Amino acid sequence: MNQLKLLFILFALSAKGLLFAQAKEMPNILFIFTDDLGYHDLSCTGSEIYQTPYIDRLAKRSIHFERAYSSYPRCTPSRYGLMTGTYPVNEDHGHLAGIPDERNFAKLFAGAGYQTSYVGKWHLGDGVNAPKSFGFDHSFAAGATGGVGSHFYPFNTEKRKKEGNKDKLIEDAEEFGKPGDYLADLLTNQTMDFIRKTDRDKPFLAFLAFYAVHTPLEAKPEDRARNMAEIKNHDYGDIPEYIPEGTGRRKMRQDDPDYAGMVENVDWNVGRLIGLLDELDLDERTIIVFSSDHGGLSNDGERIRHLATTNIPLRAGKGHLYEGGIRVPLLIHLPWRNSPGVDSQNIILGMDLFPTLLEMTTGRQVQGIDARSYVPVLEGKDHWENRTVFWHEEKARPHSTGDSKCSVIRKGPYKLMHFYAQDRIELYNTEKDVSETENLALKEPERANAMLRELNNWKKAYLVPEKMDMKKNARRKAKAENH
Repeated sequence: MNQLKLLFILFALSAKGLLFAQAKEMPNILFIFTDDLGYHDLSCTGSEIYQTPYIDRLAKRSIHFERAYSSYPRCTPSRYGLMTGTYPVNEDHGHLAGIPDERNFAKLFAGAGYQTSYVGKWHLGDGVNAPKSFGFDHSFAAGATGGVGSHFYPFNTEKRKKEGNKDKLIEDAEEFGKPGDYLADLLTNQTMDFIRKTDRDKPFLAFLAFYAVHTPLEAKPEDRARNMAEIKNHDYGDIPEYIPEGTGRRKMRQDDPDYAGMVENVDWNVGRLIGLLDELDLDERTIIVFSSDHGGLSNDGERIRHLATTNIPLRAGKGHLYEGGIRVPLLIHLPWRNSPGVDSQNIILGMDLFPTLLEMTTGRQVQGIDARSYVPVLEGKDHWENRTVFWHEEKARPHSTGDSKCSVIRKGPYKLMHFYAQDRIELYNTEKDVSETENLALKEPERANAMLRELNNWKKAYLVPEKMDMKKNARRKAKAENH
């Protein structure tokens, strides 16, 4: 193991500065992705209710990015951005089958010798757009659906999409599960089995995408009971349970025992995965990434609904482009790096993850995408605190989550939000005002106008049919080829 450590250090100091570009033995990658987990849903990021000792321990051995953001405040587009390295302006499943091989991350890792697995929530289509079609060797419980009927066996409910056509929500789970099983445990088991069976002479990329902590909110009875007692004894002070936000309410307390139990079950399963790496002597040759697709479910809209958590001091949550909807936990454990810590400056997007991992492990850079590899940031050769990034949300859901159509530009600490259907501008300094309470648009009109011009120029370049109507274009192309 000491020789292996030395090997990693030598690779990290290669002449090109690439961490593993010249490696004969590339590192494994374990990517753990949660669903609807907010930035403050971990005890290491400030929660006083949710206890996450295993993730906290991982954080101490990792680089913890405090300025990490989802590419979109909802499930499908954020995952599309992650898988393609592009701004998800299409806001739907996109068309993964149309991604050329030279920009297909699953195929690029496989081509570099990686054994690849995708377990859990996919939500990016099926058939030609399913994980195996996209390039993963192994897939389990993935498909087009965004949720499950229950987190307890048998997990699925029959879902009628069209008259006479019944589809299960997720594949495989009933066949491999048994009465009493909990879904997050089963998905972890499948990932652990994949890791155990891999060829030790080849690296692996194991992607585990939990359906937790997405609704339905269902914890194991013992986890729920433990958290009920803790919540009952917790002093929330004078914090109200809800405040008005958008077209509905924002939840202000972390006080749901089922949600708390689900968070803590994810943490327990993270501990199991790390324990397996230790058991197989893979801990010092495996990169671990832990993150979430967007912020926690804290807001409802015109329809009052049961809410899961709060993201305070961040404003709003899932569905909104305020900080609570897009800021996410991001931990990257690099086993050869002796200086883990907190990165509180650099702005990282979810879509940056795969180009970063690809360059880090193979030295390969991907052209023609919007994402950037932050290997230079990790090496201390670049700084992204003044980076300019964008978001666009046309498919708002004022009925269910209370959000409105909005486009956003962030330049360094400043964030301009254009609620274009209402022609309303909000400008915040997110470093000084993390809760986004002081709108600076009238106080700093020159900055607001300049940022709005830049945002509109980006929209002219990006909100075009070839980027937004991928499925329609694919259907048109297929129809033309058949005639």
